[in-house]
Amino acid sequence: MTSRPTVLLTDYAWPDNAIEAELIEGAGFRFVVGPAKAAAADAITALSAEYQPAAIMTNWAPVSAAAIAATAHLRIVARLGVGLDNIAVEEATRRGIWVTNVPDYSVEEVSDHAVGMLLACARGLAHYDREVRAGRWEPAGAKLRRVRDLTCGIIGFGRSGRRTAEKLRGFGVRLLAHTRSPVADAGDVAMTTLDELLRRSDVVFVLVPLTNETRHLLDRERIALMKPGAFLVNVSRGAVVENQALIDALESGRLAGAGLDVLEGEPRVPPGLLRSNVILTPHIAFSSDASLRDVRRKASEDVIRALRGERPLQARNEPLPRS
Repeated sequence: MTSRPTVLLTDYAWPDNAIEAELIEGAGFRFVVGPAKAAAADAITALSAEYQPAAIMTNWAPVSAAAIAATAHLRIVARLGVGLDNIAVEEATRRGIWVTNVPDYSVEEVSDHAVGMLLACARGLAHYDREVRAGRWEPAGAKLRRVRDLTCGIIGFGRSGRRTAEKLRGFGVRLLAHTRSPVADAGDVAMTTLDELLRRSDVVFVLVPLTNETRHLLDRERIALMKPGAFLVNVSRGAVVENQALIDALESGRLAGAGLDVLEGEPRVPPGLLRSNVILTPHIAFSSDASLRDVRRKASEDVIRALRGERPLQARNEPLPRS
């Protein structure tokens, strides 16, 4: 390895990379940057082979097994975000390479977005804004819900799920949650099975990472279990919900509506979701001025720790000994 190890930033979803550059170069490392928009896997592999980085930082770009194998000096792959579905974690672990993320940077933003989606769906905010702008002032036709009367089910009870529950308490709703991990103290949140949560909830919040186990977790069979007239809010990963099954449930009228920050196959939007009872935002639930500063700083600081031979604070794996 050269005396000045290289850190490769594959892509970034903000106006510049000044925060990352200041921290990485200030620590004495070389900093190189790929295209701002996430490139395809083979392009990232080519960048890895060209720059031989000791660290790869990625936002949305795929860091494949080939990209990891393309550099002889790699010590860490750092995700500027929470989910790890764009990183070949097993390959990194096998090769003795740390994988990190920043799991707590956007808890407030994601939970705010989830609650905002609930209010927008239940109170018709987006729909009636469009109606008024189109010249239609028809309050008598409104079919709205009293939020306090709703039962809210949260799928995933990690940081964001718990914070969402805390914020929903202020509305006086009934709270259910489902998680695969044991919960020591859920307070007034009733822990239940996934199927029972779907049957009982007026609003279902999806707050789980995308893994092999959660891909299409809400498929046609599970969506059919949902309470007639329920809302679905997804602020986690698009592929947790099967697109066509959701579209069919909306078209049939079984579901009253949906609030979606993420979509399977994004950024392509299926025409069947371009409906007046569906609120769509472009995968921004994580975003605020504060959260973006935090994720960039914390990811960079863990890269610096790893390159200095220290254990990263947010390690998501236990690398095997390097040969």
